[in-house]
Amino acid sequence: MWNYEKRLQFPVNIKEPNAKLAQVIISQYGGPDGEMGASMRYLSQRYATPYREVAGLLTDIGTEELAHLEMVAAIVHQLTRNLSMEEIEKSGFAPYYIDHTVGIWPQAAGGIPFNACEFQSKGDIITDLHEDLAAEQKARSTYDNILRLIKEPDVCEPIKFLREREIVHFQRFGEALRLTQDKLDSKNFYSFNPGFDMCKDCDD
Repeated sequence: MWNYEKRLQFPVNIKEPNAKLAQVIISQYGGPDGEMGASMRYLSQRYATPYREVAGLLTDIGTEELAHLEMVAAIVHQLTRNLSMEEIEKSGFAPYYIDHTVGIWPQAAGGIPFNACEFQSKGDIITDLHEDLAAEQKARSTYDNILRLIKEPDVCEPIKFLREREIVHFQRFGEALRLTQDKLDSKNFYSFNPGFDMCKDCDD
């Protein structure tokens, strides 16, 4: 069960609309390394995790990613509200506008829609945690790229906050991986599936 606190995790107060920025930032809503995929990844992976501490961590971070999804949506919304038709046409926002007006819809910066192939849930704790570590670094890189493109302080500050949280999540997943390795028998990754180490048809 979740308790929803009706405020953004970090304030978003953008004064000037800018559809060009919205088109790149929306990638962190529904792009390949965005917040929607991150939340679905962690909240799905937690069920196959054998250790309560790691399942709890996946739940915590997956929930926080929902808050980040809300922040990105607020950024895109504030960057696109009250646009004139002239601004929409000049900014290259017209193709999006045709399909969604200025509604928030999950897609990458290149226009590719979100789908479940954007995240992985393998059911093997070692595989999943390595996936999570890589995912946080890819999200951090995407925020780095966004920050290279924007200069407006009221847009930069929430993006910087989101980038910082990716770094914290990467560190926490590293801790979860070390905890998992300590719990696995003899720190052998394959001890999670010991049958793989046995050759039934071999003569010893």
